[in-house]
Amino acid sequence: MDREKTRCGWCGADPLYVAYHDTEWGVPVHDDRLLFEFLVLEGAQAGLSWLTILRKRENYRHALENFACERLAGYTEDDLARLLADPGIVRNRLKIASVVKNARGVLAIKEEFGSLDAFLWRYVDGMPVQNRWQRLEEVPARTRASDLMSKDLKKRGLNFVGSTICYAFMQAVGMVNDHLAGCFRHREVARLGE
Repeated sequence: MDREKTRCGWCGADPLYVAYHDTEWGVPVHDDRLLFEFLVLEGAQAGLSWLTILRKRENYRHALENFACERLAGYTEDDLARLLADPGIVRNRLKIASVVKNARGVLAIKEEFGSLDAFLWRYVDGMPVQNRWQRLEEVPARTRASDLMSKDLKKRGLNFVGSTICYAFMQAVGMVNDHLAGCFRHREVARLGE
């Protein structure tokens, strides 16, 4: 880890968290599989730390067949029981059941909009919002766009997609650049959205 660089204070010093901050967080994502992965992981994170989820991410990829919506949408009660017994993921019945429900909802979204990407990125008119927060305290927990996204996802039957979860998702997949203005990644991520 390069200690000389100024980073957003939330990432601390854990190497996994720092690597996530430095290479992934805020980078615009347009791949449907990866968008669904982040949607599931942000929902799994509710009430937990993001570092906990990062540490389980590879286990999630293995347990959930690399987040293939088509396969997950067909999961049965036996599949859910298998997942509930898997110590490598968060074993919360509601969160696990939501993966199947959300996979089905995403398939319907793809049918209607052509892709999950097209559906989600319309909340920011297809371009990342470039914020210039100076301090962590300025960063909102939700916005009008995340409120709308949450409402639309819930209307389509998805769970664990409250506005705060949706805003964290938007930050993660680069729909908003919420790296602090003094963070070395702010300018780099802003260039990716041009």
